[in-house]
Amino acid sequence: MQKTILIPGGAGYIGSHTAYLMQKLGYKIIILDKFIHNQKFDHNWATVIKADFADKNILEQIFTENNIEAVMHFAAFIEVGESVKKPKDFYENNVIKTLNLLDTMLKYNVKKFVFSSSCAVYGNPIKLPLDENHPTNPISPYGKNKLIVEFALQDYFNAYNLQYVSLRYFNAAGALPTIGLGEQHNPETHIIPLILRAIKNKKIFKIFGSNYNTPDKTCIRDYIHVLDIAQAHVLALKYLENTARSNIFNLGTGHGYSVKEMVEHAQKICKQELLIENCDARAGDVDILVANYNKAKENLGWEPKFSSLDNILQSALEWENRIK
Repeated sequence: MQKTILIPGGAGYIGSHTAYLMQKLGYKIIILDKFIHNQKFDHNWATVIKADFADKNILEQIFTENNIEAVMHFAAFIEVGESVKKPKDFYENNVIKTLNLLDTMLKYNVKKFVFSSSCAVYGNPIKLPLDENHPTNPISPYGKNKLIVEFALQDYFNAYNLQYVSLRYFNAAGALPTIGLGEQHNPETHIIPLILRAIKNKKIFKIFGSNYNTPDKTCIRDYIHVLDIAQAHVLALKYLENTARSNIFNLGTGHGYSVKEMVEHAQKICKQELLIENCDARAGDVDILVANYNKAKENLGWEPKFSSLDNILQSALEWENRIK
């Protein structure tokens, strides 16, 4: 029976790019996605089941009828500010349902799990760039969700030998427009598509916070191309297969850009000016988040290859032009 990867949230942004790479390697891909962003996914290289990833009947059917090699889990609510307003929804979806998924894996003796975590687990940096030994002190419910699942994974590994890799993303960006893959969040909250759409449609772009402890007073983030993140998942599964150990890795570039710098680069790419409105900072946002990714380099053989800012913006712009 063909080896199968179950990908909850696989019709979403990062999940779809990872699913694409995994099917290229010969795996059968089953995507379990609720399509909460009303995104389009019409690719024939994956089996798509539209359902909640914690639906026990659906999970039982999937694990019974397929030779599940591993689970790569992307199905989470992701908007930090929204998690502050609606923590109950985030804990239910991101924590409780994930534990239900892990329990189903144990029932069917599936012991390899790749988890989409986040740099939000660190909270306010004490030192930069952030490495995996940095204290974890998340300041948003979203970040706490991710850290709680990481603690659960540690305990499941120790008690049940459920092997995992937790990938702490910094800011995913860019697209694979030639394959028909890119960001399709509705509503959109990520900075790059919002900037590009504001430029194209001559709308106002809102900068949330202009009093951060940074050189230009706007927050700084480490932007990494989604294809680099997807490639890390491929390597994470190989790591689990080769070592039978568990681990946590940062995924970033080691370099950050402020919001104002992103605006400037986008204006150059688009050759148009942007209308800007300065607004209050959002709850849960920290000043600077930049990754130290040496651990992933040493253990996974991973490096960001597609994450130059020009490549990120050009691919995102081509995607935006294709979907309009």
